[in-house]
Amino acid sequence: MENDMEYQKLERIKYLSDTLNEASKAYYVQDREIMSNLEYDSLYDELQALEQETGVVLSNSPTIHVGYEAVDELPKERHETPMLSLDKTKDREALRDWLQGNKAILSWKLDGLTIVLTYREGRLVKAVTRGNGEIGEVITNNAKTFVNLPLGIPFQGELTLRGEAVISYSDFEEINRGIEEESKYKNPRNLCSGSVRQLNNEITAQRNVRFYAFALVSAEGENFNNSREAQFIFLEQQGFDVVEHYLVTEENILDILEQFEQKVSSHDIPSDGLVLTYEDIAYGQSLGRTAKFPRHSIAFKWADELRETVLKEIEWSASRTGLINPVAIFEPVELEGTTVSRASVHNISILKGLQLGIGDHITVYKANMIIPQIAENLTCSNTVVIPKQCPVCGEETQVRQVNEVSSLYCTNEKCPAKQIKAFTLFVSRDAMNIDGLSEATLEKFIDRGFIQEFADLFHLERHRDKIVELEGFGERSYQKLVDGVERARNTTLPRVIYGLGIENIGVANAKMLCKYFEYDLKQMQEADVESLSAIDGVGEVIATAFVNYMQDEDNLRKMNALMEELKIEVPKVEEGSQTLSGLNFVITGSLKFFANRNDLKEIIEQKGGKVTGSVTSKTTCLINNDVASTSSKNKKARDLGVAVLSEEDFMAQYGIEAAIQQ
Repeated sequence: MENDMEYQKLERIKYLSDTLNEASKAYYVQDREIMSNLEYDSLYDELQALEQETGVVLSNSPTIHVGYEAVDELPKERHETPMLSLDKTKDREALRDWLQGNKAILSWKLDGLTIVLTYREGRLVKAVTRGNGEIGEVITNNAKTFVNLPLGIPFQGELTLRGEAVISYSDFEEINRGIEEESKYKNPRNLCSGSVRQLNNEITAQRNVRFYAFALVSAEGENFNNSREAQFIFLEQQGFDVVEHYLVTEENILDILEQFEQKVSSHDIPSDGLVLTYEDIAYGQSLGRTAKFPRHSIAFKWADELRETVLKEIEWSASRTGLINPVAIFEPVELEGTTVSRASVHNISILKGLQLGIGDHITVYKANMIIPQIAENLTCSNTVVIPKQCPVCGEETQVRQVNEVSSLYCTNEKCPAKQIKAFTLFVSRDAMNIDGLSEATLEKFIDRGFIQEFADLFHLERHRDKIVELEGFGERSYQKLVDGVERARNTTLPRVIYGLGIENIGVANAKMLCKYFEYDLKQMQEADVESLSAIDGVGEVIATAFVNYMQDEDNLRKMNALMEELKIEVPKVEEGSQTLSGLNFVITGSLKFFANRNDLKEIIEQKGGKVTGSVTSKTTCLINNDVASTSSKNKKARDLGVAVLSEEDFMAQYGIEAAIQQ
């Protein structure tokens, strides 16, 4: 019996090692997530306990290996000193006891990609990712596009520091805004990781990546009186943004920790906990390290607020691409100050892993105190049946395996869910911009057969008598809708291309492709994958999706029928019209002379200018009607010596005509 128990423990160790390594590989190398942080930590703790109990540590154990090998696309370089991960605790008292009477620095543990920077003679000469802790990827050209990173600093000796490359929540939301739901980036960390490791640094530059220094490795010839706080001050003096931090003692650490906790829900920079580091540099270094962790620092993670509840149902949510996502609906519970009753289960793999069943008792939490997730299934009845028919159209479904993750898809190309989502995108603001066509209205029109393809929207008069009788409609609403459709006939090719809903083609890509093909739709339809892949910023994935769409006979027929209904405005690039060429602008706040920021952005782009989301040293001017505002963008502009102009002053200075007459 005892041998059986030992065997089971060894088998469990093997299983946990393989499972955790697979999760790490997915997270760090492939930028996808197959288990929650909570589940990973729980399994890791279990493995560590089993290894201590049995004395068995496998060669592939994540407890003795740090991270995964870096990808091959970028040059690799070995770090001079290994970059170890940190030991961690969720116990506040244990964190205080760790100080042992010493002072320490408490700071955010940012959730992005760790970077090592080297400066010589005041210039950035090298940037390397953490990689697997020993070997990282050289991303120097990409780092030079980080929006807040100084490329030149006052210090002329050799300087090496570490910090975190991150994308803020607000920038993440802005980037996701122009992307279809099923193609949206999952979280800022994944987006940042992919952005920093691009082969084309122009793509990195578009993502508003920021850098926050958290450790000085070395500064040639400098003495910081053995103080980490002095190092932070020095880095700030060099122009670096440093991670928010406070000097703490046993007397005030719990109060400072509470202050951090109160900021979590509103903090714009992603973080997954805190880091505590001894203020006395020599003392911290004298403690040495374990096989995996340095002893000068420890990470703190908030104990997730767990609530037990009961699973009521699994809702299956269909999308435009046919993907059907499981969503858990449970008895409402209070979490982190709000009431939650639903959480995405993401895919079939996670659904099966949780062994969910209706009526199961589950625990739920908010990942990073924000996103509702299922932590654990306490009863594991495993009775949820994966639907064999699409919940929308009733046609057959299919489970497909993509990158080792199983997901459910509807196989019916004419599924109303696909049509509704496709039409919703088509009429959206950045596409055809047709007012009065909500998703609910589109659903009614599709159910009644009024519209089957995009061109049908321009012949709603055929169904006038039936439309005016619909609930919520009438003659006035009908006329308003038809007027909106008529206005939409006059449009641009980028709006049409984006509105078609081609996979991976967002607003920016649609504009880029149209400009590349000189607004010639026929050229776009005849393009091949090889020629498209050669365009900066496209790549094989986007090129393949675009060509597949354009070579589909039914798509071509529908596209040609649509184009017969439209009047495409082709921008004329007249000699001398590119008056804003080479200039960069940022727009913020409300406008008076343009309907919205997008309208002003289009005018600037037509004249050869560029509009970005953040103020940098390359920004020509910030357009803000509240010139005296103390907003972060105004402050950044003033700090960098960038002009802040009102809309009216901008128009006068750069010869722009108002779109709305005052």
